[in-house]
Amino acid sequence: MAAWSVAKLSVPFLEGNAQWSASMNTSHPGFLYNLSLAQAPPIVWIGCSDSRIPESVITDQLPGQIFTHRNIANQFQVKDNNAGAVVEYAVDHLNVSNIVIVGHTGCGGIKAVYDAVNFTSYISDHPDHTGCAHIVSTKPTDDPLNNFLIPITKLRQCLPANATNMDLTVANVQMQVQNVYKSSIFKKAWETTPGREMCVHGWLYDLSTGLLSSLGMTTCGNGKVTTDGNGKPKKV
Repeated sequence: MAAWSVAKLSVPFLEGNAQWSASMNTSHPGFLYNLSLAQAPPIVWIGCSDSRIPESVITDQLPGQIFTHRNIANQFQVKDNNAGAVVEYAVDHLNVSNIVIVGHTGCGGIKAVYDAVNFTSYISDHPDHTGCAHIVSTKPTDDPLNNFLIPITKLRQCLPANATNMDLTVANVQMQVQNVYKSSIFKKAWETTPGREMCVHGWLYDLSTGLLSSLGMTTCGNGKVTTDGNGKPKKV
């Protein structure tokens, strides 16, 4: 990319797309045309915006297999209409029943919260009324990134003082799994189709190895019974 000027930065991407299209039409005749008529992805992927984690590439999938939403630190916030609209469309209109929250090592959002550099000024040794430590933010309230990371900042308060960056990464995935599972989207789907089984999974991607792994926090349910990934009853 360094050889291209800013004005011509789009050239290698457009040329690359032309090469990809030609290759796809040669190796999979008719695939792209048929895909243009409809989509039926088996999963929704809620991942981080990090450029090093292109979901179709790292899972070796063709287009049409993954319905995607990506943001800073792979979050599903209850009041985030963007993320909510993605999951609602997938569940209601594409009949997707598996949502995957994908965290990753080396996440910049997690690191910003964990390191508390230019983000928070003090982590108290004394818990507040929730039983969690108190963090005082020094960022302006109109800072979009700071505001978006507030739920993870609050999560950090509730972890032990010696919790690691990876502890926060995993705890964040767990929090997002529960946010999706307990969302009004799932409740509405169960009201519309009683007994429909839906699952939310928690995965972790390791940047250094390129490997995805399950964090063992799959939560499934049909509106009546909630189970873990092995079909055993689970409290949520």
